Amino acid sequence: MYRLTVLYPPPADPEHFKQYYVSTHLPLAARLPGLRAMRYSFDVAAMGGESPYFAIWEGEFDSAEAMAAAMASEQGQAVAGDVPNYATGGAQILHYAPVEGS
Repeated sequence: MYRLTVLYPPPADPEHFKQYYVSTHLPLAARLPGLRAMRYSFDVAAMGGESPYFAIWEGEFDSAEAMAAAMASEQGQAVAGDVPNYATGGAQILHYAPVEGS
């Protein structure tokens, strides 16, 4: 399994972010080719202080190659191109292969 994680800093308009993200962006992301599972949250907490992130999204793919192909696809380009429509604080994108059993 290979994971793609997107961390969103606080946006200028949190309500717009939530509404747009749920009604428009998540349906786009759900159609990424090869996406096996996805999850998100607006309840991002930090130990010992305030979280620097407003929201998080995580998607699972079979491999790094499957994730790269999904993001290079027409649907992946649509997903990436949609981010400025709601994420005025930008987005931090990470991807990795989790170590099983740890």
